[in-house]
This record gives sequence, structure tokens and C-alpha cells, in this order.
Amino acid sequence: MTDLFIKVRTHQEQNLPFVIFSKPDSSKTVGLFQKNDHLYFLEKFDKKGFVFAPFDSEIIPFLPLQFCDVYVEKNNFSTYFFEDNNSFNLGNDHFEETVVKAVDSIKNKKFEKVVISRRELFELKNFDIELFFKKSLQNYPSAFNYCFYHPKVGLWLGATPEQLLKTKESNFETVALAGTQKVDSIEKVVWTEKEINEQQLVTDFIVESIKDFTKELNVSNPKTVKAGSIFHIKTKISGKLKSKKAVEKVIKSLHPTSAVCGMPRESAKEFIIQNEGYNREYYSGFLGELNIDFTSFRTQHSDLYVNLRCLKIVENTAQIFVGCGITAESNPKDEYLETVNKAMTMKKIIA
Repeated sequence: MTDLFIKVRTHQEQNLPFVIFSKPDSSKTVGLFQKNDHLYFLEKFDKKGFVFAPFDSEIIPFLPLQFCDVYVEKNNFSTYFFEDNNSFNLGNDHFEETVVKAVDSIKNKKFEKVVISRRELFELKNFDIELFFKKSLQNYPSAFNYCFYHPKVGLWLGATPEQLLKTKESNFETVALAGTQKVDSIEKVVWTEKEINEQQLVTDFIVESIKDFTKELNVSNPKTVKAGSIFHIKTKISGKLKSKKAVEKVIKSLHPTSAVCGMPRESAKEFIIQNEGYNREYYSGFLGELNIDFTSFRTQHSDLYVNLRCLKIVENTAQIFVGCGITAESNPKDEYLETVNKAMTMKKIIA
């Protein structure tokens, strides 16, 4: 991957936009390097390129294929290890108080579920994109690993386990992902009624959101899956779209999903904006290939992911974003511990 990261460093020095990414369980990394520093926005969903959408805005940055050089390289690098420890600053701030407010609002029937997040700051020393990306890719190979940079957007990196939408012609796939447990093995995972109900809420939201745009819809049984050192409940949802134009409608219907926002969506989003105390920016937005598979250059293929397990680099500080779903049964201390476990995904890589 030497040539790819030479290009990354050159673009950094020239302050030019780029993205590098590796899809789940892929043997290749793709790099798109924009030839100018213009900030393009996605105006129509029939364009080809890489999309990087925020949580709460219809203004979506976009790296168009026609203005980018594309590099594809095999994932070939040395082994990197990290220690699994909890010696990091956890930074509680006002998170638990916000959870209490959320539970009260749910009990008062303002919404069924809301996802509360927090931002944790981590001081960096000699941060290196190449080292971070390679460590992340090796330790989280089943995630969507990426590094996105634009001088007018910032430097974002992550290893997200959650697919928003995958399409091939008229076929589509998406997932419902909820629940978090940190245990040694899958045999030790025992899901509570609260976690099972939360997963069902996410599944129901997705099915209800996209059913009008599909002519075939299949829902799998939920199963436990591993993402890094933690486990989730996952349900696959697939089928056929009524038309190619349905892709835009499905994306807008899904985003933001109940897994990152809540339901009903508008009342949950309003609570988030009023109470979280910070701007999520691109955390819990979505990103990925739009209308093209860059490893094969097949058109009408999209592969989009929810921007979770991510961080933003600002000077010598990493801003780590983590959240969890709140229902009427939520315990503030347990929910905070869940965000601590999720934050470890990124902390292990940058420590």
C-alpha cells in the first residue's frame, strides 16, 4: 500500500480532498483523490462518486468520479497489535443527565426511543493516517474502514459495522443493528428484553420506511454478530426495488435510522438537537460509494454505511463520537458504560 499512502501524504501537503476506504472483509483499499479543492455537493442521486453525508442536513459533500484519480491496492502490510485495557479517561460530562431526560420523555409518550450520543476528546501525539488506517483495517476487518479529508469539512476516520444500504441494479440489502455487549466470546452473550425490544424497534422502522419502494422484501431472523471486541444483534433486510429512482427515496427514508436517531424520527431528532449539547456533524451520517463499485467499476452499484465508530482529528486532538439507544427501561449508568465500550474501538487504534 506504499503508493497509495504516498498519494495520501501528497494530497495532505497540498490541502486537497481525498478518501481511502476498504469495505468489510475486502482484500483491497480504494483511494479517490480529488484534483482540486472545490467542495462539491450531491444535488442528484444519479451521480457517481463518494458521498459523505452529515447527520442533520440535506447539504451533502461529494467527491465526484469525474474530478478524481482512483487508486486500488491490495491490503498488504505488517502486523499491528494493541493491548485491551481500560486505562483511558472516560469523560462522563452530562451524558447520564441527558439519558434521564430521555427516559422521562419516553414515559411521557413524546417518543418511543431516542439515541443519545456524546463526544470525547483524546490528546494525540504524532498522529499518522497510514498507521491508524492499517491498524484499524487489521483489527476490524469486518467493518467499513475509511479516512475522509476535505479542507472545508475536516479529517474523519472510522471503522463502522453498520450498513445503511447496498444496491446492485434493482436488488438491495440493509441491516438493523442494535444492542451492545462486551464479553469474551459469543457463547457468553445473553440479550436482555430491553435490548431485544430495541432491536425489534429498529427492524420495524426500516421495514415500514422502505416497504412502499420495494416489490419484494425479506427479513431474516436476528442473530448475534461481533464488531471488534463487542457484540450486537443484527437482522438482514433485503429484496428488490420498484425502480432505479427508488434508491434516493429509500436513502432519504432510512436516514437517519432509528439506530442513530430514534422513533418517531422527527421528535427524537428534535430532542437530540436540543439536549446533546454539541453538533454531531458527520457522526451518524452516512458515507460510501454511490452508483459505482470502485473495485470493479460496475455502475448502478451503491454501498453506503452509517458513520459510527468514528473520530474527527482537529489539530492534536481526536474527537471520538459514541452513542446508544435509550428506551423506557434504560439505566443511565449502564448506557454510559455502553458508550465507554464503543469508544474503546477507536481509542485502541490511536492510543
